[in-house]
Amino acid sequence: MLALVLLVLVAAATAAVLRRGAGTYPGHPVAAAAAAAPVARAPGAPFRGVAGATGGAAALLYLWGLLCVGGAVMEAEDGGTDSVPPRPCRDGVPPERSGQVVDYSVSYLPLGFRCETLDGDGYDSADIPGYVNPGVAVLALTAVGSAVAAGYAAERRARAAVRSDGRAPASDRRTGSL
Repeated sequence: MLALVLLVLVAAATAAVLRRGAGTYPGHPVAAAAAAAPVARAPGAPFRGVAGATGGAAALLYLWGLLCVGGAVMEAEDGGTDSVPPRPCRDGVPPERSGQVVDYSVSYLPLGFRCETLDGDGYDSADIPGYVNPGVAVLALTAVGSAVAAGYAAERRARAAVRSDGRAPASDRRTGSL
């Protein structure tokens, strides 16, 4: 739960910084000059910002899930008294169910720690939060979609420039040098 709150705070701070823009802080000499002359924004810049922010958030959430899986594995591998069944397999299940555990398996995509029982069935451990895998999927898909939208916006602007004056924009022209 703490990780989710932290993720929301980081996302809100990132959105605030991206919305405000670089070079617009008061009292800075460059900021005053930049505010006087409007700067043309590159096509797809907001999409690139969203893609970067959500991609970073997806990576952080996946890292959090990896830490949870690693902690569960370390706890399961800790031998000695009270090590059977593995401790991660005891949380959130009745003792009759956890008493049937014979082994465990670890998955890294999607993240998971699965407790395997005598009858060949199994169940997922409660050590990996349920929001990790869906959160990573949504954030990663948002990042990919935003990156595609940024590329589409840039391509659309380049095509419009070619149609309007019959030449490619200066940033897309070849210089002729090898």
